[in-house]
Amino acid sequence: MKKSPLPFLIGIAVIAALGFGATKLFGNQYYYFAAYVVLQYIVLSTGWNILGGYTGYVNFGVAGFFAIGAYTSVVLVKTFHAPMPVLILAGGAAAGLIGLGTGYLTLRLKGVFFSIATLALAIVLQTFVTNWDYVGGSRGVYTIRPKTVLFFDNYVEFLFIVMLLLALFAVATAWLIERSWIGRGLSAIRDDEVAAEAMGVPTLRLKLFATTVSGFMMGIAGAPYPYYVTYLDPASGFSLAYAVNSVAMPLIGGTTHWFGPVIGAVLLGTAQQVATVTISSAVNLLIVGILLVVFVVVAPEGIIGLFTKRNRKRA
Repeated sequence: MKKSPLPFLIGIAVIAALGFGATKLFGNQYYYFAAYVVLQYIVLSTGWNILGGYTGYVNFGVAGFFAIGAYTSVVLVKTFHAPMPVLILAGGAAAGLIGLGTGYLTLRLKGVFFSIATLALAIVLQTFVTNWDYVGGSRGVYTIRPKTVLFFDNYVEFLFIVMLLLALFAVATAWLIERSWIGRGLSAIRDDEVAAEAMGVPTLRLKLFATTVSGFMMGIAGAPYPYYVTYLDPASGFSLAYAVNSVAMPLIGGTTHWFGPVIGAVLLGTAQQVATVTISSAVNLLIVGILLVVFVVVAPEGIIGLFTKRNRKRA
């Protein structure tokens, strides 16, 4: 008997309400800046996990999809002064379409060959943007935040709520996929694609679905980014940190469960924000490397897998 989704949906609504209430409690804008980054990584790592965790196709081109969302926003703001909802939908749609096209071209590749192809895609996109003067090219481009926004004292609080809602949307989508026949089909592909196809699983369609949804989530994560940094250049938009963190966070939390990327993003993202303030942002990737080594040795299936094994032993 399937559990009712009502408690989960109520939990989502409660978190959203608490997030809005938090904007009225804290006066220090840094908290919202830091929380924005952690929430952004929840979206990115959840999007990565739909393809890399559920389906078993490791994507190293996260920065490319993220930057597609960011630069789509730049184009729409410069051309039409588009509002945030339009930027998010357009950024997600553009990255989703690129994900769909990438799937058609690369999903016949296996293992490391697919991963290299996605990394090459990010490099090609960065080269294209670097030579595109309309979005600033190698010089970068400035984005001016609106001075006021309805219901909020400043735009930083608004960006925090936007990313909170996007994170809740990404997590809810992953939860729904995992509980559906699509999630079971993706898991079958990950475990044994040949056997899954022999059993009638529509492997190509499911893989294309995964690449599209994964790209869409990464695109919506990048769409508000130009307003967050106010200055966007190819080096920051295509930063290697997005790819490294988006792979590491689900691996640390657990790739087989929707909650794994959330745990990894909160744990690793918070540690990096604390290190940035207390030590230096230069140690962020060092933190990722150390935690990855620890979890590969101690809990290769992530935190979720570790607790699952302990519960089975007790039973």
